[in-house]
Amino acid sequence: MKRIKSLFIANRGEIAVRIIRACRELGVASVQAYSEADSESLAVKLADKSVCVGAAPSKESYLNQKVLIEAAKASGADAIHPGYGFLSENAEFAEECEKAGLIYVGPQASVIRLMGDKAAARRLASEAGVPITMGSPDPIKSAEEAVETGKRIGYPLLVKAAAGGGGRGMRVVSQESELKESIERAAAEASAAFGSDALYIEKYLSPVRHVEVQVIGDGKNIVHLGERDCTIQRRHQKLVEESPSPALTPQLRERLTASAVALARHVGYRSAGTLEYIVDAAKQEFYFIEMNTRIQVEHPVTEMLTGFDLVKMQIRIADGEPLPIAQNDVRFSGHVIECRINAEDPEKGFMPRPGVLSEYSMPSGPGVRVDSHAYPGYKLPPHYDSLIAKLLVWGSDREEALSRMQRALGEFQIVGVPTTIEFHKRLVGEPDFVAGDVHTRYVKEQMWAGHPTQHML
Repeated sequence: MKRIKSLFIANRGEIAVRIIRACRELGVASVQAYSEADSESLAVKLADKSVCVGAAPSKESYLNQKVLIEAAKASGADAIHPGYGFLSENAEFAEECEKAGLIYVGPQASVIRLMGDKAAARRLASEAGVPITMGSPDPIKSAEEAVETGKRIGYPLLVKAAAGGGGRGMRVVSQESELKESIERAAAEASAAFGSDALYIEKYLSPVRHVEVQVIGDGKNIVHLGERDCTIQRRHQKLVEESPSPALTPQLRERLTASAVALARHVGYRSAGTLEYIVDAAKQEFYFIEMNTRIQVEHPVTEMLTGFDLVKMQIRIADGEPLPIAQNDVRFSGHVIECRINAEDPEKGFMPRPGVLSEYSMPSGPGVRVDSHAYPGYKLPPHYDSLIAKLLVWGSDREEALSRMQRALGEFQIVGVPTTIEFHKRLVGEPDFVAGDVHTRYVKEQMWAGHPTQHML
């Protein structure tokens, strides 16, 4: 490392732990930001140094740009990593970091602004010849404009946050009478999660699969690291990810990944990024929906499949090093599945249930990886997302990966809060999932059909 000797981590949870571990391997000192609610977090325990940046509410801590930058400078850090969520797709934050003399571990602010704005990214994709769904060309400015857009593209439609991802600030609207309330709720949720209430609208297509392509570049050299299938969701929140997608033909995969590289190259993309698509498996067609200009929650799927450490590559690229690989260097081995283990009660509509983990024992053995910020006795704070751990397995093929996931789920022991472990056990054994025959509404419409809380999914 040339310039980065100390890295400030402006995030929390398992991604903070992940970044700290990458720093340790690179010989870079880690400085962990934490809110008052996270004072006992694993990230605080593992980091070389920790700094309290405010009270539990995100707006007073992890979304407080001024405080984060001042804390980073005071700590002596050379660079700042935003992780995912919070300020990770905020172009102003990236700019302010650079103005303060801090290296921002991520893409250029101009690219974040261009591609992180979902409406602008759709427009750019269309100009580049990448298929997109019908929608608003810019963020909507009023409820009246939204109504006119709905009349133009037809229902159902999707209201989405322009400044973030992860399913927050997103609503499916089936008719005009639901539109105003959906916009108000989506705007409030987007503002709380990303610091921006900007929304756009696109045509909602179903049934489809959700497939994304991982890219990484240094501004000149851009490569793709394959796709991840994120079809299993509830309320647009991903529950399971796997690679390779069981729904893509080799021809469709080639077209999909080529479009991702072309679009990333068109904007001179630097760092890790993900281009998301919906896929009509029956027609073997795809449509670009957005680009996440940050590291993804599910990045370990790609790491296990390719052997590349994406977080370390991010840091090296931010330090000025060229991307060390070309497309011909990328090899894909076997099949990887990731299950998100959340502190949620599937029997009550996946309601978040924070609390104390009185017992916590992670699975291990061949082909198993667990990314987590939890430990026995850890108190999950109620102020943030409900993720406890990401459980990943590698198999020589999908059949072995499915079998290994069942074994690993059976070994995962958590006592103190309800979790999604039993849900995943059932899912991995569902004939439709085993056959790879699912869509984005599968959990609600088929797997959970007739369940008392189906309306909450």
